Amino acid sequence: MSTKTSSPSFSRRDFLRTSSLAGGGLLIGFNLFTACKSDVKPPIDLANLNYKDFNAFIKIAKNGAVTIFSPNPEIGQGVKTAMPMIIAEELNVAWDKVFVRQGVLDTNNYTRQVAGGSQSIRFGWDALRQTGATAKQMLMNAAAARWQVDASELSVSDGVVTNAAGESLGYGELVDDAAKLEVPEGVTLKEPKDYTIIGTDQINVDMDKIITGKPLFGLDYKVDGMVYAAVLRPPAFGQELESFDATDAKAMPGVIDVIKIGAKARTLLEKEEVNWTAQLSPSEKVVVIAKTTWEAFQAKKAIKAQWKEASTLESTEYQDQKLNELLDGKDFTTLREDGDVNKAFAQADIVLEQTYESPFLPHNCMEPMNFLADVTKDKIQLVGPVQTPEDAANTVSELLGRDIGDIHLEMTRQGGGFGRRLYGDFVYEAAEISDTIGKPVQLVSSREDDMTTGVYRPAIKYRIKAAIKDGQLTGYQLKEAAVNGNMYGLIPNFFPAGAIENYRVDVANYDSNITTGAWRAPYTNFLAYAEQSFFDEIAEAMEVDKVQLRLDLLEKVKGTTDERIQYDPERLQGVLKMAVDKSGWGKAPEGTYQGVVAYYCHNTHVAEVADVQIENGMPVVKKVTCVVDCGIVINPLGANNQIVGGVIDGIGHAMYGQFGFKDGVPTSNNYDTYRLIRMKEAPVVDAYMIQNELSPTGLGEPTLPPAGGAVANALKAATGKRIYKQPFMADPDFWKVPNEQILG
Repeated sequence: MSTKTSSPSFSRRDFLRTSSLAGGGLLIGFNLFTACKSDVKPPIDLANLNYKDFNAFIKIAKNGAVTIFSPNPEIGQGVKTAMPMIIAEELNVAWDKVFVRQGVLDTNNYTRQVAGGSQSIRFGWDALRQTGATAKQMLMNAAAARWQVDASELSVSDGVVTNAAGESLGYGELVDDAAKLEVPEGVTLKEPKDYTIIGTDQINVDMDKIITGKPLFGLDYKVDGMVYAAVLRPPAFGQELESFDATDAKAMPGVIDVIKIGAKARTLLEKEEVNWTAQLSPSEKVVVIAKTTWEAFQAKKAIKAQWKEASTLESTEYQDQKLNELLDGKDFTTLREDGDVNKAFAQADIVLEQTYESPFLPHNCMEPMNFLADVTKDKIQLVGPVQTPEDAANTVSELLGRDIGDIHLEMTRQGGGFGRRLYGDFVYEAAEISDTIGKPVQLVSSREDDMTTGVYRPAIKYRIKAAIKDGQLTGYQLKEAAVNGNMYGLIPNFFPAGAIENYRVDVANYDSNITTGAWRAPYTNFLAYAEQSFFDEIAEAMEVDKVQLRLDLLEKVKGTTDERIQYDPERLQGVLKMAVDKSGWGKAPEGTYQGVVAYYCHNTHVAEVADVQIENGMPVVKKVTCVVDCGIVINPLGANNQIVGGVIDGIGHAMYGQFGFKDGVPTSNNYDTYRLIRMKEAPVVDAYMIQNELSPTGLGEPTLPPAGGAVANALKAATGKRIYKQPFMADPDFWKVPNEQILG
């Protein structure tokens, strides 16, 4: 349940500081998790700064310049801007005088520098504020000592401390004195009403570099003597390399060598202790080493490889059959069971049951997978875009049999992550290649490599069943069947858990050769559509208002003592009521059809209303009204971008994302055969954020899952027919138009 912002207690041992910076100054930071090692000291060399968890470090130079180091991977979610804003707010410095730098990884002492789950701001909120407030108090104490007054008599504004006599000292004049003082405890944090930075629109700190093409991304990184690598992987999932002939490839321009890798990965897999983010392949691979990426790509096509067939090379039809068998079978794991669901169905006046289907989906990051590795006898330099840098460093250490202390990993800005870069397969390939050839190498994947040899959202089917007795919803059962399992498993404590007396959630999966994993908004990206579409169907069967059904069910959860429930019924009601009001729900002009959803995931409450029209027999999503309750909004400009992007991404994949397999080979390998939403198809998104003083939660993912449900419900209003399978546009018979028109 929700809690208001608080002033957490941090001990002196949690605070880190040093004044031993070149040129003088103060470097300070906070250990954000008290379970971390207490004897860790921050490094002195700013060129090789290391961090702990979501540690925030501040460098204040003698000239007053403030540099805030952002330790988390930046994948477009805006943490490189928002996290420093939180520190700057409590530090009381002018935002336009703050410099932000990306941090690096220290695998010796620090953990959990991760981008995933929309959790960075949520986990960092208290300690980031504490970092800024404690630093400010140290500087005020230094000024008080110099003036021989009590610190309570001083005021601070924009990095300047002022006393009652009107005298002032800038932070830069105080840093050396502050570094000699005791770290204060129990500092006072600002009240939200006093914020001057938090809650204001701030442009992404990397924006100028992004729009002018300055080096920021993994593909931009270059070192002297670097070569390029392209990897030939098995064309079908489950195959393994038997032999290859690289004679023609080696004769091509720019080709330096053709090698084989994979033996080290196979050995590591045999230990059965590999981290879940590794996604190591059991097959050996052929690698082209060349002077340029283009030359490596071209030579890779000339390699003649023989592949050993797997016992099962899956096709979409096979997967469909296996998932149906799971739904019809009895081999399920029950994640939650309240009451007696079977009894509720047996006594029901009406029993509804529907099955919802979704395909595999690739991630399609704008920047294809890439990484630079420079392995020498003294050190291992790793540079590039990865969401789990510590896991990557640890696995490279195990893969190459090297001490973790030899590894230095730098994070670049990432051209999209969406869960794909949680998995470090491309990092390990780059490391093994560099270790083999003894040169710095940048591994680069083509779009075809990314789409056909990647990690996918698993194909999933949900079977949902509801019991209605005497006009009341008395039973609810949700079954999930997923290829390889749905990543973290279905979340059984989201809505409608707690609102229905007899409630059960079951999951089952079968193991596949196809690599699957997290895809933006894991476990909810498809579930939200299925459940919210089904809730509309329940309302129709009960002959009640769709919005009122949701509000009434949420009312039953208020005051619950069930600590398993993760959502807040009042907050979910709040976003739903505002979405109904702001969208003009029920008052749409003729020819405009609306669909509504209310959903909670990744700690954030969201409601959306989609406005759909039918033009030339085809659905057009005109507008989506989206209301979000994510607590205090750090950067409204960045938050709005996340909301809009999530909605459009959710609509695009729900309507058009079609991906399958034929004998283990993906049916699409580039955008000419894989349909994405077009710019002209993107709707207007009216975004609203509930204003409150609750601790902030995430925004990178929560607006994506509800979007598909809102559109599906609007399409039912428009056509009179329900859609039970994604993508919505996959069936030309449904729309009575040629398939070519659907594909665009």
